[in-house]
Amino acid sequence: MAYRFETLQIHAGQETVEGTTRSRAVPIYQTSAYTFDDADHAARLFALQEFGNIYSRIMNPTNDVLEKRVAALEGGAAALAFASGQAASAALLLALARPGANVVVSQELFGGTFALARKLLEPWGCAVRAVAPTPEAVSEALDGDSVGVWLETIANPSGTVPDLSALAEAAHAGGAPLLVDNTWGCGGYLCRPLSQGADAVIHSATKWIGGHGTFIAGVLVDGGSFDWGSGRFPAFATPDARGRSYLERAGRRALAARAEDLGLFTLGMTLSPYAAFLGLQGLETLSLRVQRSCDSALALAQWLAAQPGVERVLYPGLPSHPSHATARRVLEHGFGAVLAFETRDAASARAFLDATRLASQLANIGDAKTVVIQPWSTTHAGLSEAARRAAGVTPAMIRVSVGLEDLGDLKRDFAGALAALPA
Repeated sequence: MAYRFETLQIHAGQETVEGTTRSRAVPIYQTSAYTFDDADHAARLFALQEFGNIYSRIMNPTNDVLEKRVAALEGGAAALAFASGQAASAALLLALARPGANVVVSQELFGGTFALARKLLEPWGCAVRAVAPTPEAVSEALDGDSVGVWLETIANPSGTVPDLSALAEAAHAGGAPLLVDNTWGCGGYLCRPLSQGADAVIHSATKWIGGHGTFIAGVLVDGGSFDWGSGRFPAFATPDARGRSYLERAGRRALAARAEDLGLFTLGMTLSPYAAFLGLQGLETLSLRVQRSCDSALALAQWLAAQPGVERVLYPGLPSHPSHATARRVLEHGFGAVLAFETRDAASARAFLDATRLASQLANIGDAKTVVIQPWSTTHAGLSEAARRAAGVTPAMIRVSVGLEDLGDLKRDFAGALAALPA
């Protein structure tokens, strides 16, 4: 039976309950390793002739349910859980990059992803080309050595929503896969990039998937749609010590197989089963929390636009936003749970942050609690001034991740903070 999103977020990946105790909740398999039936069984597992649990650096039953559930919500062929969203991004980029290649990225990319590209890929000999997230700019930047086009469903913090279908066409015409950070797509509830032509998706599960700021995790979803045997990705066709390539042993899940080999088996960027359990708890209420936050974000953005002291509000749900028309096509159920607004200057932004009482000032999003921050001096401070401005970040900007509090209470908190701005 084909279940809908709200059912999948509760049941996918757990087809049967655990056989020994009959636990309804997914158990936490807090173990480092697993016993084998006999020596032949162990040999078959290590030879990849049979699937089973070997060592928790590579696989764990609790993590397996989380992976299958996110894959089902995104409509992917396979998924992998990692110790952080940054680890999931690193595993994906390492799986594709090579010396002499290049990755085309949105100039509005999250600062942490930019850091990964600049500090890891470039010294390794893989070029990074930052361009506007448009089909025209991407097409111009692509060449025969491009191994990926990376962008975000909703840019952080500008709120830019790219035309995923058009960008997928541009990437594929250039022989490259489209890679989408769908963290702001909220586990697939607001957007399923794979259904719009993307080939792989990553999430910082720390955010809306978890939803309560209690753990760090990341997930990579392989769409199973891209042809990795085109010759541009030689690592996928290179035989291993047993004489089999990723393409031969994994087929359409070859990307997941390579990312697992590099990210988990080789580098050990493994998610703990307890964190995976917390992620599963968050998924069970994902649609309810995200819908509430999106509804409140839209109302708060409309209210802020009319407040003295606010120069500009950036939220794709407002008709004034440059991406509003695209967002109506690309997103479902709402326009995201994050907005940004600008005060008169940097001093006013800091005064607002220091005057809030209900909203928390911290470097996270997707929490049940509303959080605020000044991206210029914090999350994007590692970028040059030119790169920050290209990403839509200004000194006067405040980013707001809207939580689950009463909307009237949030407005009163913000009204008090705005009243505290310098005259």
